[in-house]
Amino acid sequence: MHTTESAAARYADIETWSTAQLVSGMIDSQREGLDAVAAAATALARAVDAIADRLGSTGRLIYLGAGTSGRIGAQDGAELPPTFNWPYERAIALMAGGPGALLRAVENAEDSLTAAAESLDALGINPADAVIGIAASGNTPYVTAGLEHARNKGALTVGIINNPGGTVGKAAEIEVLLATGAEFLAGSTRMKAGTAQKVALNVISTGVMIRLGYVYRGLMVEMRPTNAKLRERSVRMVMELTGADEATVRATLAQAGGVIKLATVMLLLKLDRTGGEAALERAGGNLRKALA
Repeated sequence: MHTTESAAARYADIETWSTAQLVSGMIDSQREGLDAVAAAATALARAVDAIADRLGSTGRLIYLGAGTSGRIGAQDGAELPPTFNWPYERAIALMAGGPGALLRAVENAEDSLTAAAESLDALGINPADAVIGIAASGNTPYVTAGLEHARNKGALTVGIINNPGGTVGKAAEIEVLLATGAEFLAGSTRMKAGTAQKVALNVISTGVMIRLGYVYRGLMVEMRPTNAKLRERSVRMVMELTGADEATVRATLAQAGGVIKLATVMLLLKLDRTGGEAALERAGGNLRKALA
């Protein structure tokens, strides 16, 4: 079986290929990464449900990785607050070598058997938390040790790997195997293994947010309108959800402090801001429940 470290015969002479052949070959390889994610759909669904059940109102989603895998995890976590208004303190990325390793490689950091546990203890890891460990090789010591420690502390653990049979999958309660096989450049897991990891994390985090009620009618109703583009998007969203005209929506959003779901409740239930906030509070912040 080919692994991410394998040198595939079909790529043995790529330096002699034309540029058009190189581009086509790399694109075809990326498609294999998507196929690997599709094959892991059952495990991904299990991870989504387990994480959503675990997080509740206080749990944190913690990403654990080294190198490319760690950077992909950090990117996924960084998108949750602006997209879903998920609290920054509940989306945490732990990177082998520390935050500086996000931009510059730190040699040997991934081999530490103690650093991840120390970082998790500093966070006060507990049973309300969910930890996603990402490792293309499936054997990264930093990730394996971190998952083992988190699991011993009662946290939910998910291991995302690209090679079967490694220690990371065994350390996690839920293993997600993205069997991407040999890379276009042998061992360069920033390529299709990284693509597969990115897609898998998109699926997990977005699925969790939907299960937790952060999406309504396919719209990002928790989105933070922090710039002009997003403010215009929020106007279009509220218009679509309520059927109100643009002027009314803009005025209501202003009264609601730019909060999309609050403006929607105010318009559909004909409430002022105080009444709308009370309706959302009774529904635990869930727009669908508040409108029901």
